[in-house]
Amino acid sequence: MIDRAHMLAALADAHRLAIVDALAASDLAPGELASRSGLASSLLAHHVRVLERAGVVARRRSDADGRRSYLTLVWSPLVVATVEAESRPEGQPAPARVVFACAANAARSQMAAAMLAAERIVPVASGGTDPAGRIHPLALDELDRRGLAPAAFAPARLDDVRREGDLLITVCDLAYEECGGDAHWSVPDPAAEGTTRAFAAAFDALAPRVRRLAATLAQPV
Repeated sequence: MIDRAHMLAALADAHRLAIVDALAASDLAPGELASRSGLASSLLAHHVRVLERAGVVARRRSDADGRRSYLTLVWSPLVVATVEAESRPEGQPAPARVVFACAANAARSQMAAAMLAAERIVPVASGGTDPAGRIHPLALDELDRRGLAPAAFAPARLDDVRREGDLLITVCDLAYEECGGDAHWSVPDPAAEGTTRAFAAAFDALAPRVRRLAATLAQPV
């Protein structure tokens, strides 16, 4: 069990809070985080180690390129309470649409799209770099269990869906490393395990991120 006092102590530093805020918006490879933070590599590594030991940040190996790793927040209730919605620059409108992408567009991107579409803030779509023939039945079961309906009837090809002005969020490493995006959420593929538990875990990994994104998008222009 993570010691809450240890976690709070880790968060009580301006540099580490900035790292947490950056990772709340997007999972990042260490090099990407270094570019955004402006910290020297040794100092950044120190702060990341502190956050890892406290259970605030985890490191996961890319499902696409096994040599690459991503730093990701551990979305505990304390971390969720610490991370606020991102502030948009004054006068900057919300994106015309949010598009979620994963390789097959059969599970993670479909679940994320359904969650955000239920908020009715902006139009939502999803696509895949190599779309499957159907939405995974366990993804549909999980959405139904959570009281949500899919935002699409079937997987679609990302190239056919994506438009100028979209906010593109990739929810699998393969899609991110293939086509990039405005933000990346490194969520393991539940279809690899193929169990109800794995699909529930994927939903739970996406949910706090979608809630934060919705709060950001809902801010007045």
